[in-house]
Amino acid sequence: MTPVRPTRPSRPSPAKVETDVHAETRESLTARRSARRFQPADDDTSVAASRVARQPASRESRPEQDASVTPAAQIDIAPPLQREANASLPAALPDPWHIMRHVEVTGLNERRSRLPLVDFFRSSPTARAFDLLRTRMLHSLRAHGWKRVAVCGPTPGCGASFTAANLALSLARVPNSRTVLMDMNLRNPGIARSLGLERSALYNGDMLGFLRGEIRLEEHLVAASDRLALGLNTSTFHNAAEVLHETRCASIIDDLVERTRADVVLFDLPPVLHNDDVAAFLPQVDGVLLVSDGSQTTARHLKACEKMLAGHTQLLGVVLNRARNEDEFSGGA
Repeated sequence: MTPVRPTRPSRPSPAKVETDVHAETRESLTARRSARRFQPADDDTSVAASRVARQPASRESRPEQDASVTPAAQIDIAPPLQREANASLPAALPDPWHIMRHVEVTGLNERRSRLPLVDFFRSSPTARAFDLLRTRMLHSLRAHGWKRVAVCGPTPGCGASFTAANLALSLARVPNSRTVLMDMNLRNPGIARSLGLERSALYNGDMLGFLRGEIRLEEHLVAASDRLALGLNTSTFHNAAEVLHETRCASIIDDLVERTRADVVLFDLPPVLHNDDVAAFLPQVDGVLLVSDGSQTTARHLKACEKMLAGHTQLLGVVLNRARNEDEFSGGA
């Protein structure tokens, strides 16, 4: 009897096995890809999720804007330093002309004044001379854009306060203008006496306190009219040059000119050749009106004043006061 050999299962051909493996591999890859496509992905590891996140959503699919989100137009994008600067800006200061106290330089004061004032003697040659001086000076100031004028004499007694007071009254009659008269003769103030206001209780006569910043502008200035403001002084101070040298004084004068919006600011100063007060204050003025006394001022005095002023400020003109003829008054600017 012939033994029967067990039959071996037939082996698939290598090509068939390879084809089946490839088919199985393709099926598993397809299944895994399908599973990944529909399976929620983690934000950190899912490539598909990151691709979807980078794609802009359509207008229909965009969610409504959250009410808690501030629109870009309402966001303050100013730099921090700019925001701090805007927050620290002071409020607009009021016009001092609207709040300063008023004094009257007419009526009773005409009899109390120790000097003739052009407002009370309009028909006199002196009044006409001051009006002419006013007009000439205004032409010069406007041509150069100047506002600050110092009024002083070479020596004591030349009539600088008389000239400053009357010139201010004449300027105050110019329509649509503002004039400020400051008594800066700290050693021997005279504007209040010239206007008959030395006993008035309506003003603060502490010019030194004002120049040091201890008194506000509105508290110091008084209005003689809607076109003329006065900065008066009733106390003496013999170390005036030191005060006039201070940078604080310069800042206060700048603030005075800016806030009053004056067309002309007159500064009655002490004699040029008597001390160094005028020299200390020259940087604060645009020009000097020199008052010469016909009975005591010499050509040497005038030449010394011109030499001292040269290179520091402009000599606007020389006013001749108390000429030989008592009714004569002349001036040029």
